[in-house]
Amino acid sequence: MSLQGAGQVWRRLDVTLRDLPLGTLFLVASFLPGLRGHGTQVGDLPTRPFDALAVAALALECLSLVLRRRWPVICLGLVACGFALDQLCGYHSAAGTTLLVALISAGFHLERRRRTTVVLLSVAYVPLAIALARLGSGGETATEFVTFYLTLALAWGAGAWLRFTRAAEAARRERVAAATRTAERIRIARELHDVVTHHVTAMVVQAEAARYLTAAPERLEQSLTAVSDTGRSALTDLRHLLDLLNPGHESGHESGHDTDHGVGPAEATQVRTPAVGRVHTLVEQTRRAGQPVDLTEQGTPPTSTGSADLVAYRVVQEALTNALKYAHGSRTSVQVQRGEREITVEVSTDGTGSRATAVVAGSGRGLAGLRERVDVLGGDFSAGCGPDGGFTVRARIPADGTS
Repeated sequence: MSLQGAGQVWRRLDVTLRDLPLGTLFLVASFLPGLRGHGTQVGDLPTRPFDALAVAALALECLSLVLRRRWPVICLGLVACGFALDQLCGYHSAAGTTLLVALISAGFHLERRRRTTVVLLSVAYVPLAIALARLGSGGETATEFVTFYLTLALAWGAGAWLRFTRAAEAARRERVAAATRTAERIRIARELHDVVTHHVTAMVVQAEAARYLTAAPERLEQSLTAVSDTGRSALTDLRHLLDLLNPGHESGHESGHDTDHGVGPAEATQVRTPAVGRVHTLVEQTRRAGQPVDLTEQGTPPTSTGSADLVAYRVVQEALTNALKYAHGSRTSVQVQRGEREITVEVSTDGTGSRATAVVAGSGRGLAGLRERVDVLGGDFSAGCGPDGGFTVRARIPADGTS
């Protein structure tokens, strides 16, 4: 059996079985000739050889450790009784160290009535100290008993500190997990906004235009085809987002779902990985919706762009969506410039002042989301009206940025 397999078997065992070797180790050590009579000693009672009563005391001190995690109070009580018997009879065995172990374990694992337990142990220590002082020769002082009590308190405090740090770490991990879930929900909400808003806006515009083409069958067929293609793209993008929510789910183009909607594997793969290189497809789709768009692309994309490609694609997508919604029919220009270190995108739409105002008066959710995305990558983003009444969106995105 490998070490990894043995570790898994060990972790599946009950905690009492996993604590048994520790108690057994202390028990065996107590009988070693070099340690007999040289263990923990409180007071100045003379050391006494082991007898049958010593075996009982050692069993209470050592074997009770199997309960230290499951029933920490019971474990501490049994160990304390064995320790008292050990000291009062003068065995002074190495098993006396188990009292510190039991205190640390109780301070760490005890869930309820912690203060009550501390008070009861403190009260029980007083008669033990008095009995040891009376049975002894009087050579011990009150300082020695107080020092030993502080040692016991320190052991409890160590367990309580470990408990506090573990709880703090668990709380920190929960906060990080909650923040991660929130950020992921926000990211998915942004993706849904980008996908749904763009595709649905294009479909609405195309459908509205088709109402006036009943007398031109050829143009009507082209418009309806554009609506159908846009719907397929929307379904593919939405399915991709759903796959992100369930990473173990088989991708659509592998399971044949995309082809059921008329989207082939190559096209599905292309849709699933939007990039600046696909901007021309986005522009063509917008043109088919009746928006005149001029596209200018410059530069060669670097081999690795991190998340910059996707963010740049979303900037163009959101800007064209706004142009369709608020400045339909106005000429729009898209300029994409790729460099070794950054990608620059600028989308400008001609229009009247009222149209530009309509863009600004929108919900702003899309533009605000774009600004946050670009800021995360360390870029610059701006959107606003120009002096001619048009609307311009600009973004500079570092090509090596990762979100």
